[in-house]
Amino acid sequence: MIFKGQAFLFGDDIDTDAIIPARYLNTSDPEELKKHCMEDADPEFFSKISAGDIIVAGKNFGCGSSREHAPIAIKASGISCVIASSFARIFFRNSFNMGLPIFESDEASREIRQGDIVEVDASSGEIRNISTGKTYKAKPIPGFMQDLIEDGGLIKHIEKTGKI
Repeated sequence: MIFKGQAFLFGDDIDTDAIIPARYLNTSDPEELKKHCMEDADPEFFSKISAGDIIVAGKNFGCGSSREHAPIAIKASGISCVIASSFARIFFRNSFNMGLPIFESDEASREIRQGDIVEVDASSGEIRNISTGKTYKAKPIPGFMQDLIEDGGLIKHIEKTGKI
């Protein structure tokens, strides 16, 4: 699994309310949620991104409430993956359950700049900043979790395969 796109930067402690504001939680429809992804952190975010782009953030990304709407909104918006220095544990688990690949790399999150073109190899954990030529390392996503992501998340994976 290779992800490639333009980097969109966010800082530390981006909570789930910044990812998808609570005022939109009256729906779980991905098509509606995607329009409001990162709206409170960057009101024009959805109009600036293209399919495949990548969020790069600092520490504790996805902190706050345990809502599954946050990774659903990110994934539905077209963001291919998220790179951060660290993730809140419940967001980490919810992301994989919803089929959103995430990668922890402190060095990449500090050095990648807004607009850089970034490529991530899920199998090796290699993050390449194509704009600068610099390479970083993240923990690879195990094959069975890549299958889960490719199937669209845990529920869809179980429906498809009949197993976890």
